[in-house]
Amino acid sequence: MARFSIRTFGYPEIRRDGEPCRLPLRKGLALLVYLAETKSAVAREVAATMFWPDSSEGVARGRLRRLLHRIQLTLGDDCLSIDRSTIRWAPSVDLEVDSALFEAACDRGAFELAGRLQTDEFLAGFTPNGCPQFDEWAFFRREALRGRAVQALERVVQDKNAAGDYAAAAAHAARLVALDPLSEVYGRALIRNLMLAGDRSAAERQLDALTVRLRDELGVAPEPETLALLSPALRTDDAPTTHYVAGDGVHLAFQIHGAGPLDILLLPGFVSHVERVWEEPHCRVLLSTLATMGRLILFDRRGIGLSDRVGFSPSVAATARDIATVLDAAGSRRTVLLGASEGGPACIAFAAEHPERVAGLILFASLAKGSATADYPHALQAAQYDRWLRQLVTEWGGPAGIETFAPSLAGDAQARAWWAGLLRAASSPGAIKGLLEAFRDMDVRQLLPLVSVPTLVLHRRRDRAVVIGAGRHLASHIRDARFVELEGADHWMFAGEQQPVIAEIGAFLASLPM
Repeated sequence: MARFSIRTFGYPEIRRDGEPCRLPLRKGLALLVYLAETKSAVAREVAATMFWPDSSEGVARGRLRRLLHRIQLTLGDDCLSIDRSTIRWAPSVDLEVDSALFEAACDRGAFELAGRLQTDEFLAGFTPNGCPQFDEWAFFRREALRGRAVQALERVVQDKNAAGDYAAAAAHAARLVALDPLSEVYGRALIRNLMLAGDRSAAERQLDALTVRLRDELGVAPEPETLALLSPALRTDDAPTTHYVAGDGVHLAFQIHGAGPLDILLLPGFVSHVERVWEEPHCRVLLSTLATMGRLILFDRRGIGLSDRVGFSPSVAATARDIATVLDAAGSRRTVLLGASEGGPACIAFAAEHPERVAGLILFASLAKGSATADYPHALQAAQYDRWLRQLVTEWGGPAGIETFAPSLAGDAQARAWWAGLLRAASSPGAIKGLLEAFRDMDVRQLLPLVSVPTLVLHRRRDRAVVIGAGRHLASHIRDARFVELEGADHWMFAGEQQPVIAEIGAFLASLPM
């Protein structure tokens, strides 16, 4: 049996039985990588169109035949299985692909091994030229793998820090900084672990370098929290602790902050990252204030942030199960659910199904249906939604959509850099596209009459992301719900005027029976 290995991290390379196969054909390399990544047969016309998009069908298919012949001359006749309509790697081939090994390591929690396997970006510096469809596919695949690499490195840094192996934690934090140089969270992780490892001079150099990057790129200075890391009194417990719990075969990242008679579980919108949310000053103030009102529970739903990346988009029902898993892990018997934007529907589902576990429900800038229909005009039409989604995916990696989500922060360079970094750390363009496509088709209107717990619905009048009519609809269909219209245009809860939001939440919590 022939044994082949494919390196996709960096410039691609094919080996047979350990020996490199000299294939000086960019389109040949690209085709072999694509076939290995798809793990199934590919139609000849698909391959022909992908690699010769400007040629006629007959010319493209002829060029594909010649390319396949040259591949077989170089790699051997037994490498591919080819018939009249499809192409694939031969089932008899023992094929090893580094990207598949990397993802398998991530899936089983071997994050340090995953970090060793991912030595470079997917197909870094490689393009077959003149093949935009292939380049687009490679871009989305690169971003997906990059997101998993970031998650793996974050986990390794956390584990090494907890084990007291600060030098190793610093080495992995340095890789995170290389992936996202403008993240103060990653910069702080590197500086903190260098200090704890006793290498103050290296920590000072890293702080100087971070200061220059923030000044030159964003026109801002490091936050006081970052500067304080060089204090001799640095403690190992100065950052929030992230915990993990397994449920439905998925590991969920969560944090617990504060104390009090009530538990408050916060489920944010379509993107989250339980550690990086603390990086933005306005968000940190809101979370810290909520933690004074009760025991605040934060978590990343499956597929997002520090929770396991999964191969499908989490449904409302799956996210509701994740809520139960996290509440069990936190030892919470009754909680107030705070669902913001896309986090609202899962909170509605959980409150409807488990009223005995819910002391109250707060919905902020949320909605009951993902896209508009004749009987629900409070969302984008499906075609409008898809256009917005394409734009969001195209701009992913930058501060995509911040003008819509937080117009009051759109001109803040530090907020823009934080949002861009949060998007990159929380998900990838392809993964978020699948999640938001699922949300487009979401509909929990049938659950609204089943909610029997005290409910507060908050919505800003000029919200650009979710119109206020969606909030009014929620309040009018949930029994005895209280609806409060707030001034402002920011969709994010922490952006704009926080005090009215905090005051309404505080009054609602005070009204709940203990």
